[in-house]
Amino acid sequence: MQKSYADKKRRDIIFNKGNHVFLKVSPCKGIIRFGKKGKLNPRYIGPFEIQEAVVEVAYRIVLHLSLTIVHNVFHVSNLRKYIPNDNHVIHYEEVQLENDLSYEERPTQIMAKQTRKLRNKEESMVKVLWHNSSIEEATWEVEQDMHQNYPELFCK
Repeated sequence: MQKSYADKKRRDIIFNKGNHVFLKVSPCKGIIRFGKKGKLNPRYIGPFEIQEAVVEVAYRIVLHLSLTIVHNVFHVSNLRKYIPNDNHVIHYEEVQLENDLSYEERPTQIMAKQTRKLRNKEESMVKVLWHNSSIEEATWEVEQDMHQNYPELFCK
Protein backbone atom coordinates (compact mmCIF):
# COMPACT_ATOMS: atom_id res chain seq x y z
CA MET A 1 0.00 0.00 0.00
CA GLN A 2 2.73 2.50 0.93
CA LYS A 3 4.62 1.62 -2.25
CA SER A 4 1.71 2.79 -4.39
CA TYR A 5 1.65 6.16 -2.58
CA ALA A 6 5.43 6.57 -2.90
CA ASP A 7 5.45 5.65 -6.60
CA LYS A 8 3.01 8.46 -7.42
CA LYS A 9 5.49 11.08 -6.28
CA ARG A 10 8.62 9.30 -7.52
CA ARG A 11 10.21 10.56 -10.72
CA ASP A 12 13.31 9.49 -12.60
CA ILE A 13 16.17 11.95 -12.55
CA ILE A 14 17.78 12.28 -15.97
CA PHE A 15 20.78 14.44 -16.83
CA ASN A 16 22.09 15.19 -20.31
CA LYS A 17 25.67 15.66 -21.42
CA GLY A 18 26.71 19.24 -20.66
CA ASN A 19 24.27 19.74 -17.76
CA HIS A 20 25.74 21.05 -14.55
CA VAL A 21 25.17 19.35 -11.19
CA PHE A 22 26.13 19.74 -7.55
CA LEU A 23 27.83 16.77 -5.89
CA LYS A 24 26.76 15.61 -2.43
CA VAL A 25 29.77 15.56 -0.12
CA SER A 26 28.55 13.06 2.50
CA PRO A 27 26.45 10.41 0.79
CA CYS A 28 25.46 8.63 4.03
CA LYS A 29 24.72 9.85 7.52
CA GLY A 30 27.74 9.35 9.72
CA ILE A 31 30.27 9.33 6.89
CA ILE A 32 32.47 12.39 7.22
CA ARG A 33 34.17 13.81 4.15
CA PHE A 34 36.55 16.76 4.06
CA GLY A 35 37.34 16.21 7.75
CA LYS A 36 34.44 18.23 9.17
CA LYS A 37 31.11 17.29 10.63
CA GLY A 38 28.00 19.18 11.56
CA LYS A 39 27.35 22.74 10.50
CA LEU A 40 30.81 23.39 9.04
CA ASN A 41 30.52 20.50 6.60
CA PRO A 42 29.44 21.60 3.11
CA ARG A 43 26.52 19.48 1.89
CA TYR A 44 27.10 19.99 -1.83
CA ILE A 45 30.07 21.17 -3.88
CA GLY A 46 30.22 22.22 -7.48
CA PRO A 47 28.80 22.82 -10.01
CA PHE A 48 30.38 20.15 -12.19
CA GLU A 49 29.62 19.30 -15.79
CA ILE A 50 28.10 15.95 -16.80
CA GLN A 51 30.53 14.20 -19.15
CA GLU A 52 28.41 11.14 -20.00
CA ALA A 53 25.80 8.73 -18.74
CA VAL A 54 27.51 5.47 -17.76
CA VAL A 55 24.24 3.64 -17.09
CA GLU A 56 20.68 4.79 -16.51
CA VAL A 57 21.33 5.88 -12.91
CA ALA A 58 25.08 6.68 -12.93
CA TYR A 59 26.89 9.61 -14.50
CA ARG A 60 30.52 10.53 -15.10
CA ILE A 61 31.25 14.14 -14.20
CA VAL A 62 34.21 16.41 -14.91
CA LEU A 63 35.95 17.08 -11.59
CA HIS A 64 38.43 19.84 -10.77
CA LEU A 65 42.12 18.99 -10.68
CA SER A 66 42.11 19.14 -6.88
CA LEU A 67 39.64 16.20 -6.83
CA THR A 68 41.50 13.86 -9.19
CA ILE A 69 41.91 11.25 -6.44
CA VAL A 70 38.10 10.86 -6.30
CA HIS A 71 36.41 8.43 -8.70
CA ASN A 72 34.34 10.47 -11.17
CA VAL A 73 31.26 8.22 -11.58
CA PHE A 74 28.34 8.97 -9.24
CA HIS A 75 24.83 7.65 -8.67
CA VAL A 76 21.97 10.11 -9.31
CA SER A 77 21.12 10.14 -5.61
CA ASN A 78 24.46 11.94 -4.99
CA LEU A 79 23.79 14.61 -7.64
CA ARG A 80 21.55 17.66 -7.56
CA LYS A 81 20.64 19.61 -10.66
CA TYR A 82 22.13 23.08 -11.04
CA ILE A 83 19.85 25.55 -12.80
CA PRO A 84 22.00 28.24 -14.45
CA ASN A 85 21.13 31.85 -13.81
CA ASP A 86 22.83 34.75 -15.62
CA ASN A 87 22.73 36.84 -12.43
CA HIS A 88 24.33 34.04 -10.42
CA VAL A 89 28.08 34.43 -10.23
CA ILE A 90 29.92 31.52 -8.68
CA HIS A 91 33.06 32.37 -6.77
CA TYR A 92 34.78 29.01 -6.58
CA GLU A 93 37.67 28.96 -4.19
CA GLU A 94 39.61 25.73 -4.38
CA VAL A 95 40.02 23.94 -1.09
CA GLN A 96 43.45 22.45 -0.49
CA LEU A 97 42.73 18.78 0.15
CA GLU A 98 44.92 16.28 1.93
CA ASN A 99 45.39 12.72 0.67
CA ASP A 100 42.52 11.52 2.87
CA LEU A 101 40.14 14.14 1.36
CA SER A 102 40.25 16.33 4.46
CA TYR A 103 41.02 20.01 4.80
CA GLU A 104 41.68 22.31 7.72
CA GLU A 105 39.27 25.15 8.35
CA ARG A 106 41.13 28.08 9.91
CA PRO A 107 39.53 30.90 11.91
CA THR A 108 40.23 34.42 10.63
CA GLN A 109 38.87 36.65 13.40
CA ILE A 110 36.84 36.86 16.56
CA MET A 111 33.67 38.86 15.97
CA ALA A 112 32.06 38.94 19.44
CA LYS A 113 32.46 37.69 22.98
CA GLN A 114 29.89 36.75 25.62
CA THR A 115 29.46 34.76 28.81
CA ARG A 116 26.84 32.03 28.77
CA LYS A 117 25.37 30.89 32.04
CA LEU A 118 25.00 27.15 32.36
CA ARG A 119 23.48 25.29 35.32
CA ASN A 120 26.48 25.29 37.63
CA LYS A 121 29.01 27.47 35.88
CA GLU A 122 29.54 30.32 33.46
CA GLU A 123 31.24 29.65 30.12
CA SER A 124 33.07 32.33 28.16
CA MET A 125 32.23 32.07 24.42
CA VAL A 126 33.58 33.80 21.31
CA LYS A 127 31.95 34.17 17.91
CA VAL A 128 34.48 33.00 15.30
CA LEU A 129 34.54 33.83 11.59
CA TRP A 130 36.03 30.93 9.61
CA HIS A 131 38.18 31.25 6.46
CA ASN A 132 35.88 29.61 3.87
CA SER A 133 32.62 30.81 5.46
CA SER A 134 30.45 33.92 5.33
CA ILE A 135 29.53 36.13 8.26
CA GLU A 136 26.19 34.34 8.61
CA GLU A 137 28.05 31.04 9.12
CA ALA A 138 30.17 32.30 12.05
CA THR A 139 29.98 29.97 15.03
CA TRP A 140 30.09 30.32 18.79
CA GLU A 141 33.03 28.44 20.29
CA VAL A 142 34.39 28.02 23.82
CA GLU A 143 37.00 30.74 24.40
CA GLN A 144 39.36 28.45 26.31
CA ASP A 145 39.45 25.94 23.43
CA MET A 146 40.08 28.67 20.89
CA HIS A 147 42.86 30.11 23.08
CA GLN A 148 44.49 26.70 23.23
CA ASN A 149 44.15 25.83 19.51
CA TYR A 150 44.52 29.28 17.91
CA PRO A 151 46.45 31.64 20.26
CA GLU A 152 47.30 33.99 17.35
CA LEU A 153 43.68 35.22 17.30
CA PHE A 154 44.03 36.74 20.77
CA CYS A 155 47.37 38.55 20.24
CA LYS A 156 45.73 41.60 18.66
